[in-house]
Amino acid sequence: MKVWQRNMTVYQKIWKINFLPPLLEPLFYLFAFGAGLGALVGSIMYEGSAISYIGYIAPALVSINIMYNAFFENTFASFVRMYYQKTFDAMLATPLSIEEIITGEIVWGATKSVIATAIMLLVISFFGIIHYPAGFLLLPLAFVGGMAFGSVAMFFTAIMPSIDSFNLPMFLFITPMFLFSGTFFPLENLPLWAQKAALIFPLTHLVKLCRAVGLGYLDARLLLNVLYLIVFCAVFFPLALHRMHKRLIK
Repeated sequence: MKVWQRNMTVYQKIWKINFLPPLLEPLFYLFAFGAGLGALVGSIMYEGSAISYIGYIAPALVSINIMYNAFFENTFASFVRMYYQKTFDAMLATPLSIEEIITGEIVWGATKSVIATAIMLLVISFFGIIHYPAGFLLLPLAFVGGMAFGSVAMFFTAIMPSIDSFNLPMFLFITPMFLFSGTFFPLENLPLWAQKAALIFPLTHLVKLCRAVGLGYLDARLLLNVLYLIVFCAVFFPLALHRMHKRLIK
């Protein structure tokens, strides 16, 4: 895929910059929440077993990492390529179609999630938190989650009038998920209505999957969470293609 290849070539030229966030962020989070807040929280019950707080949040940090990489790549970065650099216009002058360009962008966003997850796993694994070989399933999960968040991100890119407008989905979509998707505390601590509302968030399902896989608690019921992410992508992927077609073809 030429669009994916083009973005990978650019990534390789600035790989040192892209390498640092997934390398350092887990260390900062694990130190702040694990050593700091974890000392106050102690252990948390998960699937009938008591686990350390750092063990509880580490897989959730992987989920957040997946979300951020795909979402930021297909909002800010894609918008810059489309609006400021005119990269999309240049691609449209070739035999590439809009559908191929946008698909390549979304797949690239998912690829960045996989790369960042692999780097992050190298860091977290030194703490003995991730259980292998089940932990390797986090890589395909990163691609599935990356496709879901990349699709909805590209939809926002298609409808936002300016790059400053991305503050709106960041505040109303990303921030609530960051806080209320079972990332830093169990959903059971929330009121019943909030627990049900949290099930709307794709991050809730990704966190549950990453936590179960990362800690080695595999269950057939997790297929429902995978199905949710696939359906979410199946809804927003064609919506993104449709809206980008309307925006680019005038």
